[in-house]
Amino acid sequence: MREIAINGTKREATGKKASKLQRKEGLVPCNLYGETKGENGLPEALAFTAAMADLRKAIYSPHVYVVNLNIDGKERKAIIKELQFHPTTDALLHADFYEVTDTKPITVGIPVKLNGLAQGVREGGKMNLSIRKIDVTAPYKQIPEILEIDVTNLGLGKAIKVGELKFEGLELATPAQVVVCSVKETRASKAAAAAAE
Repeated sequence: MREIAINGTKREATGKKASKLQRKEGLVPCNLYGETKGENGLPEALAFTAAMADLRKAIYSPHVYVVNLNIDGKERKAIIKELQFHPTTDALLHADFYEVTDTKPITVGIPVKLNGLAQGVREGGKMNLSIRKIDVTAPYKQIPEILEIDVTNLGLGKAIKVGELKFEGLELATPAQVVVCSVKETRASKAAAAAAE
């Protein structure tokens, strides 16, 4: 996985009013959930702010990043877990980060890349990519930037499901029955099949 550095400052003031002021200054309120547990045994969040300019590089990108967070001089590694956007302006309102370690498995959506020209496409069919990302579980150092899938032997009217895929060192968290891609019949492929008959 690619890595990106983001600087943060611990938030002393939290709540709606404080968050509004922070956003006016070009900052985004964030939480980091990590190894620290509260009295009730639930993960305790570290509240901080980060500059929108820094976050933009990690968010508006096709890549999935491990974020090297520097919060007031203290280094933490994390992944972006959840983002909240304004419903009408699409402005980023809030970001949640999840702390990662070298050994602890994480679940993250990784982009899919189809390799090869499918048999069904050669016969006039149309390739249809149903999902752009597959959720995988593994320690972050074992997670690749993209999941490459060979579609060369995929015939007309056939599909590849998540359950048929295997990637070394990765556990697939997306349900096995989910269709990744398929070759749909087209008028051209039907005409070609009719002519062959």
